[in-house]
Amino acid sequence: MAEKPPPQAEAAVADVLPASRPNPVGNPVFRMMGMPNFRFKLPSRNWLIFLSVTGSFTTAILYDRYHKKRAQQRWCNLVSHIAKEPFPSTQLPRRITIFLSAPPGDSLRAAREHFHEYVKPVLVAGALDWDVIEGRREGDVRAGLAEKIRKRRKSSGERRTGSAEGEASEESEDLIQELRSTTGVKEWEGLQGDLVLGRHTWKEYIRGLHEGWLGPLDPPPDPLQTAPAKASPASIEQRPPVGDASLSSDSLPILDDAAPISDSGATPTEEPKPVDKKDEKSKQPVQKPPYIPTSAYPSVSIPSSTPEVLPPTAVLPLPNLLGFLNTPIRIYRFLNRRYLADETGREVAALVLASHIRGWDEPTPFASEAHLRESVQGGNGGRMIKEVPDDKAVFTEKIWQPESVLEGEERDWHKSAWKRYQGEPERVWKNLVVVDPRLRERMRRFDLTRDDENKAKNDSGIDPEAKSLWERIKEVTGWVEDTSVKGWEHGLVGQESE
Repeated sequence: MAEKPPPQAEAAVADVLPASRPNPVGNPVFRMMGMPNFRFKLPSRNWLIFLSVTGSFTTAILYDRYHKKRAQQRWCNLVSHIAKEPFPSTQLPRRITIFLSAPPGDSLRAAREHFHEYVKPVLVAGALDWDVIEGRREGDVRAGLAEKIRKRRKSSGERRTGSAEGEASEESEDLIQELRSTTGVKEWEGLQGDLVLGRHTWKEYIRGLHEGWLGPLDPPPDPLQTAPAKASPASIEQRPPVGDASLSSDSLPILDDAAPISDSGATPTEEPKPVDKKDEKSKQPVQKPPYIPTSAYPSVSIPSSTPEVLPPTAVLPLPNLLGFLNTPIRIYRFLNRRYLADETGREVAALVLASHIRGWDEPTPFASEAHLRESVQGGNGGRMIKEVPDDKAVFTEKIWQPESVLEGEERDWHKSAWKRYQGEPERVWKNLVVVDPRLRERMRRFDLTRDDENKAKNDSGIDPEAKSLWERIKEVTGWVEDTSVKGWEHGLVGQESE
């Protein structure tokens, strides 16, 4: 058996022979390009959990946003033909009135953002003009609507018996109307309509509607002003002239020794104290009380200027849920905004088209499944069901009452809206909705016809004038071929045709 060479000999041989190189790993093309060797493998468990959660949430947001835009575009396409119709320059466009107020426990910004995101696109697509009555606190919408109705009653011939407060503004409006009549500008002769956002605004709208038509034109007497003035302390009278002998010394008033008398004979008045600016900012204007209580509705006669049909209304949902503990519900609503956009777009499209109006007590047909599947809560206060094909649907009737419109929103109101304080004025949000039968018969609401609803349903929800992503990229990068006819081809520059 051959003996093993000593380790010194193996080391000497290793120094003489060249070192063996490792076999190349990876794609030789990538290696020649200087790129690192990518090893494709599954990420770790923690990375898989993180990517799955974030990817699912991002996908849900993008999916909801895509279908929300398509739902809005369907209703915009339904009313877009109105904006393309010719309109005379001597006639004012159709103008509606929008009522929105700050939700309970929140600011007015929430209502404004909801209007700009869900309502305004459909109004702009239908070329509609509007006035806005906003309320930063409870009661502002009620007071604004009641004052608007009172002005209408005054212009129709009713006279007030009180003071002439507000006559300057009425005279300016009369001047504007006279100027329009002299220039030949005509008012819109069709339906106008009102748009109300939220259950809290709807309550104030109903209260202001009754206050304007059933209440007096003059404000009720202020109890502070009508109360008899309290006797003030003994005032210091002026000194009589020295030469007047008809007054004896007993009839002279007794003056306080500490109050110096000026040379003119009159006592000096107290200097006014400087008013702190912080106190002025803290003092807010007091909300005027309603002109008529709800209990006096039956005993008041309706004025002769009340129209047979009041302006129709469209009531839109305004969900606003606050609170940290309600975060799961708020996330669910955030990921399902497409349903809110579809419901809001339908009501706004019905207002813009104004093709069908109905009474609040008139039964409305809606489809329900023949095998009675469980219904879901509708946004306008009724029990609605899921959409089914026409051949499997049974049409029933549902009566919509103005007292129950958007009643489910009250469960989401902040708890501060239900607190009661001692000596507080009338709280419209906390009180029940009281509707007079005489005004109920005159109230109307907008609704869509079945043909319009089927037309919107069959629409793809794609803007026909929208450009694809590839076309927009070519416009940004300048790759678009200019197909417009140049001016020199028409002989406009240098007259090359001669």
